[in-house]
Amino acid sequence: MIAFLGRRLIQGIIVMAIVITITFILEQSLPGGPARAILGPTATTVSVAQFNRTHGLNLPFWHQYINYINGIIHGNLGFSYHYQTSVNTLLVQNLPKSLLLVGLATVIAILVSIPLGLFQAVRRDRASDHVATGVTFALYAAPVFWLGIILISIFTFKLKLLPPNAPEGSVGHVIHDPRGLVLPVLTLALVSIALYSRYMRSSGIDALSQEWILTAHAKGMTKRRVLSKHVLRNALIPLVTLIGLSVPALVSGALLVEVVFNYPGVGLLFWQAAVNRDYPIMLGFTVVVAAATILGSLLADLAYVVIDPRVRFGSR
Repeated sequence: MIAFLGRRLIQGIIVMAIVITITFILEQSLPGGPARAILGPTATTVSVAQFNRTHGLNLPFWHQYINYINGIIHGNLGFSYHYQTSVNTLLVQNLPKSLLLVGLATVIAILVSIPLGLFQAVRRDRASDHVATGVTFALYAAPVFWLGIILISIFTFKLKLLPPNAPEGSVGHVIHDPRGLVLPVLTLALVSIALYSRYMRSSGIDALSQEWILTAHAKGMTKRRVLSKHVLRNALIPLVTLIGLSVPALVSGALLVEVVFNYPGVGLLFWQAAVNRDYPIMLGFTVVVAAATILGSLLADLAYVVIDPRVRFGSR
């Protein structure tokens, strides 16, 4: 297991280095450089030169790259041009709110998609399965921002049940306004439910077709016990992989949800940074997403052993 974790750690470091290098090169490739992109085309040569000196952009490319890597190693993700504060401070303020949004949506999606997928697998090709399949396909195909707007139109303007905007302030303020959280969490959860339930249905159908399921029924085991003890555990393995690898999709979906509902998380911060051309925030956000993706993949691999003891790290 230690050797496996060591290999995955080395792979993760390599992936992080590639992501950081690509994003850093893209920033440096902006027409006229970052200073011209931030200050605008009407900025004078003197103001551009002053901006470059202030932020170290007048140094050679390799020197800027080494400084940025050294900063990341020491936990420094840069300095925001627009907010005049460190990127670390902004992420610390906004990341917990995004984690709350994504965490709640993921938990709800898992709790709904697992029984829904098993239900469809057991009732394969029946009317209820076709209806659930149609609904999940529609939700999966719907853009996140469009789904959020539809939910606002229904629950805010027609039914007048929920507010259109998410709660503002710190995590404590957000938690103390649960009504404002409903629509953002529901929007993100519905898309995840559509994805997870489809995989759970396919895994459940595959598990139900195995010979050992017929053997369990032949031994007199009840249908509910077969589903809970044998089918569920084996069907969860592909879903665990999917959840671990869907972190980037969840984060990108959360970005759009935060923009639609004006939710004060890192997604909305990234959107505002893109509008204001605040590239250090965008680079910092990219680093955080890459790290979350690598961590999600590693946790998915570790969860294999819990779900299926037949999996051994030495054989991977």
